[in-house]
Amino acid sequence: MKEFEARRAELEAKQAEILADARARQEKLDGQTVTVAQKAGVDGRLFGSVTNADIAAAIVAAGIEAVKANVRLPNGPLKAVGEYEVEVALHTDAVAKITVAVIAAAE
Repeated sequence: MKEFEARRAELEAKQAEILADARARQEKLDGQTVTVAQKAGVDGRLFGSVTNADIAAAIVAAGIEAVKANVRLPNGPLKAVGEYEVEVALHTDAVAKITVAVIAAAE
């Protein structure tokens, strides 16, 4: 029984540490604007799309740790130039909201 209690306390401490790290990254990310450049036509539609991997790469380039699985795109990949509100789920209890600005890449 004591082994179980010790193991449980160890796991709870580890989870608290993971949550604290996620909350710290959430504070850095909340409200940030990330810019992604992609080739686009004159009507503003993209040749291709901006995926969660592209957004995660832009977040990492801004100096904050993220992976593509953290980026939530409920309507699928972004297919037009513009600004989009995107959620980055760093932990089940730590979700940051960022703005992704999709711009036309210079030719």
